[in-house]
Amino acid sequence: MENIQDTFDPKPRKFIVWLFVVSSTIMFGGFTSYYLVFSASKGKGHGLVLPDAFIYSSLVIIASSITLFLASKALRKLKFGMQRNLLLITVILAIAFGVMQFSAWGSMVSTGATLVGNNAAISFIYVVSFIHLLHIIAGVFLIISALVGSYRNIPLAKSQYRMEIASIFWHFIDILWIYLYVFLLLNR
Repeated sequence: MENIQDTFDPKPRKFIVWLFVVSSTIMFGGFTSYYLVFSASKGKGHGLVLPDAFIYSSLVIIASSITLFLASKALRKLKFGMQRNLLLITVILAIAFGVMQFSAWGSMVSTGATLVGNNAAISFIYVVSFIHLLHIIAGVFLIISALVGSYRNIPLAKSQYRMEIASIFWHFIDILWIYLYVFLLLNR
């Protein structure tokens, strides 16, 4: 009799991740559509010069996608030590991204642009960047899962699955941040 744990089919789990990616895309598309309609009705955007921390965090998240891509490549070549190092660097870069988001919020607050105020367009920046940060936290857990899996004696197919899921999600939130940042830059 076949053991249920011996059969591993990643397709249903990948489908769930893709469903989450699509639903998140729709959610952020709704946020940005709302912002455009709101700004058009008020005749103005948020009117801020975005903090430099947003630029730096964008560079950091791009670098983290590169390190995650290289980790996947290392796994395909069965270079597990390199994969682990690159995954660890990716986690560190993700944490740096989060720190930079807090720094950007602090810069905004110091200029008087607060979450709760008389400009809903400014509040929008806090809301979307916070919800994106929640996605970053989820992505970090997926990357850590791939990292932990690389240390355990799990089948290669399962390790590749963990890397693929982490990669799909992480590259999505990377692209999502770039979209949001450019959107905010263009809609001042």
